[in-house]
Amino acid sequence: EPRSDKKAMPAAAPMGGGQSAPPIAFEELLSTAKKKIPAEKLLLVNELENKVVRGDVKSQQIAVYKQLYTTWDSLNQLPVAAYYLGKAAKLENSEKSLTFAANLFFTHMQHAHEEGIAKWEALQAIELYDQAIALNPANDTLKISQAMVYMNTGEPMTGVQKLRDVVAANPDNVDAQVTLANLAITSGQFDKAIERLEGILPKHPDNAKVLFVLAEAYKSKGDKQKAISLFQKSKELMKDPV
Repeated sequence: EPRSDKKAMPAAAPMGGGQSAPPIAFEELLSTAKKKIPAEKLLLVNELENKVVRGDVKSQQIAVYKQLYTTWDSLNQLPVAAYYLGKAAKLENSEKSLTFAANLFFTHMQHAHEEGIAKWEALQAIELYDQAIALNPANDTLKISQAMVYMNTGEPMTGVQKLRDVVAANPDNVDAQVTLANLAITSGQFDKAIERLEGILPKHPDNAKVLFVLAEAYKSKGDKQKAISLFQKSKELMKDPV
């Protein structure tokens, strides 16, 4: 199971300036991967690809896509593997499978060595999150994860807007509020971060994450005493979770 609930925090540093590289084409990714694998595995992959083309029953196609995922995964060609898991998820059209595949792309994207691959993985993740959100529009966790993808791939304003939409509909969403506060701190808007977190603190007085980021905001602003007492409280709560 991917860690769908815990991954939205707190890194929101956009990768590379403006993401100038275009996304890689999947065909290019696939042909590069095929050159790296043993001949007998290539035969298996080609056989499975032909099966997908021939399989006109959806359940057959899903099964073959999953076999392609497992095969490429075992060969450590992770972006290609994720692509086929995504294809299976889109056909299955269940929130669980779409979320699993989207989270896989999100995780890979953060370790991608090439900008073009990261950009392609981001687009795959965004599309899968869109399909999952369409099935369950009330799932804020999916919206936050998708916003983080935008922010990690050179579209921070789109990500911020999506987070703002979440908190406009649900002001009590701690993850979205904390992420926005973190971004405010990063961009030097300490008062904004403090106002946002002080706003939710009365309802979440024992939330270590809220206290920790609020402490960071006060520290950045220069209010050391306030920061120290908040850090202390946050530390105690982490030691002894409520």
